[in-house]
Amino acid sequence: MRMYDLILKKRNGEELTTDEINYFIKNYTQGNIPDYQVSALLMAIFFQKMTERETVDLTMAMVNSGDILDLSEIEGIKVDKHSTGGVGDTTTLVLAPMVASLGIPVAKMSGRGLGHTGGTIDKLESFEGFSVEMGEDEFISNVNMHKIAVGGQTGVLAPADKKLYALRDVTATVDNISLIASSIMSKKIAAGADAIVLDVKVGDGAFMKTAKEAKALAEEMVKIGNGVGRKTRAVISDMDQPLGFAIGNALEVKEAISTLKGEGPTDLLELCLTLGSNMVVLAKKAEDLNQARKMLMDTISSGSALAKLKEFIDAQGGNSSFVDFPDKLPKAKYIIPVESDRDGVVEKINAQNMGLIAMELGAGRATKESKIDLAVGIVLNKKRGDKISKGDILAYVHANDIEKAKKAKQQIIKNFVISKNYINNIPLIYNIIK
Repeated sequence: MRMYDLILKKRNGEELTTDEINYFIKNYTQGNIPDYQVSALLMAIFFQKMTERETVDLTMAMVNSGDILDLSEIEGIKVDKHSTGGVGDTTTLVLAPMVASLGIPVAKMSGRGLGHTGGTIDKLESFEGFSVEMGEDEFISNVNMHKIAVGGQTGVLAPADKKLYALRDVTATVDNISLIASSIMSKKIAAGADAIVLDVKVGDGAFMKTAKEAKALAEEMVKIGNGVGRKTRAVISDMDQPLGFAIGNALEVKEAISTLKGEGPTDLLELCLTLGSNMVVLAKKAEDLNQARKMLMDTISSGSALAKLKEFIDAQGGNSSFVDFPDKLPKAKYIIPVESDRDGVVEKINAQNMGLIAMELGAGRATKESKIDLAVGIVLNKKRGDKISKGDILAYVHANDIEKAKKAKQQIIKNFVISKNYINNIPLIYNIIK
């Protein structure tokens, strides 16, 4: 078998066989195929696309390129959640304790952020002492004992995806549904969950900018998951403005704690209830979504979800007193209000730019070597559809550098689109794909 023949075949619009896909992934992972040939094949795939069968085969070839976590020793149906990413996306910090407090095992592999804000692990490290460094046995033991654990992604889970993504990133072949879907699902399947709920974001702050694109990606990923025996659902949700109010690591943790106390933003809570209801149903703890939703609401009103968060933080070495006293979380030196320069209604908040502004403050990583400042970020005071008067506070900048704070203030004003009249007709939840 020659790589040249695979490139020619796909360039001509033909299907690659299972054996050909396995050959390509195995040998590229082992370093036997040069980048320039793989780049050529990726470009052929980009233009000629892949069939459903090819996409499933590519996903499983990447799954089998490294370790597959064996979570069979964990009692119950293991349910995982994955978000395609956004701005102020704090769902895991709220959702995982809610679901785990119902006795459903949440065994989650998470990563650090590269971009506008930190990843789930970065956010959790706002709790003094918190660590994801644990062996597989300890990870499994924690889930069995506490029903929740978050571990760091290792290089041996789907290593082919890591190599392929790095190449796609520099060859303009990222934006292909099959390649995106197989990349996401290979890591989720390798992580060992029995069921997967996907949060597919759509809008300005998301990778998929239109509802049509998001639906196509969601359907592809659900087909892959179900096709390999993992119960999979996808929720398509709005990211045309930041989720919740907080953008930044410790700020998002504080917002998550407020939400578990029943005092958080309505959009963050609603999305968590939607995602969580599907997780509870897939775990067979509820007969339908309405029953599951009520169960999740009860975890907030009873305080069991908040207690589970503290238990989880304790179990992984963190200082859980931060949950009861959120002011102990990292705090910025400067908190500067951003006032509106006109009257009107908030028509749009440019989500992606808000994320980039937060990154410039230090909340995210421009490169893998960048150091995150857990304290800094932005807290919105107004959202889409809110009426405002000149002088009203649109947001607060949290910064440790006064010059960066001043620059951020100017940029934030520019990224609030304010009009005379606005009908807020963008839904929080677009669709649920099963």
